[in-house]
Amino acid sequence: MARTKAETLAWLRTVSGELATATLKRLEDTLPWYSSMPPGRRSAVGLVAQAGITSFISWYDDPESLPWIAADVFGAAPRELLRSVSLTQTLQLIRVTVEVVEDRVRDGGDGLREAILLYSREIAFAAADVYARAAEARGLWDARLEALVVDSILSGEADDELPSRIAALGWHGHGEVCVLVGTTPQMLDVDQLRRTARHLQADVLIGVQGTRLVLVIGRAENMPADVEDQPSPSGPLSFMEIAQRLEPGFGPGHLVLGHEVPDLVQASRSARAALAGFAVARAWRKAPRPVHANDLLPERALAGDPLARSTLVSKIYRPLHDNSPELLTTLWCYLDNGRSLEATARELFVHPNTVRYRLKRISETIGWDATGAREAVILQSALILGAIAEPAAPVKRR
Repeated sequence: MARTKAETLAWLRTVSGELATATLKRLEDTLPWYSSMPPGRRSAVGLVAQAGITSFISWYDDPESLPWIAADVFGAAPRELLRSVSLTQTLQLIRVTVEVVEDRVRDGGDGLREAILLYSREIAFAAADVYARAAEARGLWDARLEALVVDSILSGEADDELPSRIAALGWHGHGEVCVLVGTTPQMLDVDQLRRTARHLQADVLIGVQGTRLVLVIGRAENMPADVEDQPSPSGPLSFMEIAQRLEPGFGPGHLVLGHEVPDLVQASRSARAALAGFAVARAWRKAPRPVHANDLLPERALAGDPLARSTLVSKIYRPLHDNSPELLTTLWCYLDNGRSLEATARELFVHPNTVRYRLKRISETIGWDATGAREAVILQSALILGAIAEPAAPVKRR
């Protein structure tokens, strides 16, 4: 004889404890991850299962109560359970609980079985909603933390908490770091930038400051590359090559790459160079995209960047001055004579081949080739700044 709904409800309340016990036993027998959990977490999972059974009985009594299913069931467990139990495991938990209930109420009639199926569907959607909200909250927190880290790097206000904040973001980079600065596109695709970086075995921190887009780039070996249509690079790429691959993710305008620094904590030095270069890049009419900040040293120095001035003196003028005054004099003459070998040779009373040999030594010493038009501008600026920095010779009095 079929039970009435009131009789079914009374019977379900009577067997609810039995159902909860049978569910925990089935979880222990069928789900290895559950049996390996610490006792505290297993107890929390048991509370969720028991709350699910109790909530089903309440819902069976009043099917209009669907909106509070998630809070009713998952509110029984501590919040840290969401961090230790994945959505897949939660769905396994729901499946086992539903199977136990179905087995026990097999003789309850078609109406009860249909109610169980409907409720299990709703509770599965509710579980997905709970995890989606948690993931969204986590994503917003990560975005705020990432923005805070990038702002700290750009401002140079790194404190003792910066390494822990970087670790909290799951930074995979190691070793050298560079900062890339460009314009923000109208439709910024952050996920695409991250996918491209992973494909290049790199990790990025992304910061948006109005119309300016900043990427902090670090190499990250053995990162999973999820870009399907392109093969992974066979060897480590230079930061300039990485910047060239990331270039489509920026808006129109100049794109400037700062110099390499040893680690992420010191990235503010690279950021200062990149920002200074980005501010003056328009002064170089044929600047490539991306352009290295050190290729904009003359413009940066003219704009008052002390880092550019010290770099020009320390990387160009001082090595030549300390290595060989002969090389420094040759470079002065070569640039003053419009990069003419013959005119330089006449002024120095040497053969043009001697000038060629000295120019080669200059290039080997400082890494810049004086025969190039752009390099000549950089070297000329370095010579001027170096000469200004030299102490004035004492005036001999009669």
